[in-house]
Amino acid sequence: MYINLIDQLVHSTVRIECVTQYGSSSGSGYFFAFLETGESHVPCIITNKHVISGALRGKFHLTIQGQDGLPKLGEHISCEFDNFESMWLEHPDPAIDLAIFPIAPLVHQARNQNINFHFTCLNKSVIATEELLFTLPTMEEIVMIGYPNGIWDAKHNLPIIRRGITATHPKLPYNGQPIFVIDAACFPGSSGSPVFLVNVGSYVDATGTLYVGNRIALLGTLYAGPQHSTTGEIIIVEVPTDTKPVSISSIPNNLGFVIHASKVLDFEMLLQH
Repeated sequence: MYINLIDQLVHSTVRIECVTQYGSSSGSGYFFAFLETGESHVPCIITNKHVISGALRGKFHLTIQGQDGLPKLGEHISCEFDNFESMWLEHPDPAIDLAIFPIAPLVHQARNQNINFHFTCLNKSVIATEELLFTLPTMEEIVMIGYPNGIWDAKHNLPIIRRGITATHPKLPYNGQPIFVIDAACFPGSSGSPVFLVNVGSYVDATGTLYVGNRIALLGTLYAGPQHSTTGEIIIVEVPTDTKPVSISSIPNNLGFVIHASKVLDFEMLLQH
């Protein structure tokens, strides 16, 4: 049975809900398989540190998988946790706004109850290689999947798909940092969204040659964006995780800062210990 690439990618994300002492918030995350050996792997959820910062409780929803291996849309389980922030492993570099949540115990517990979850686990093979990045032009179409303003298809546990373009080259470290910039609307709740290069049906390489086929690669994880004030000052802020009104003096520029996908592999060192 043919399944479109995008129909697979929408099951790679998860809506993360948090409760802090200041109220509730939501963000985005995605599934990733670490330490793959061919026989085993460590499944985790990836998001930003600031999404789960100060979270006393947290929740996400996992879709049930049918016996045919397909998602049972409309059937999902709410998984809730106390001391939510403490259950995440933060990126070893304090300057990298990433954190992971190992979900293997949760998956095994469900299987012991004859429940299988359906999600698409990204892995190292999906990360854009240096070879691919050097063949891309500066402007390339991208797809970002997540939960802007906390919006989602709650009935079917599905995210929102947004399109945009790269605003700086994804191979270059923007201002010397392991990030690049996208031109896309990055609303509160989009923090932690995966950003993909997705070409379905055809694509053009660096020489202008047209190829028939599909091309997909994980370019990175959204974490922040520039805003300008009424005084003209440009500031860089984390993409908010709540949907509270923002002062008119702080205006988003519809740009987003994305952490290079290669930085997620730094977690493998933590998981080996």
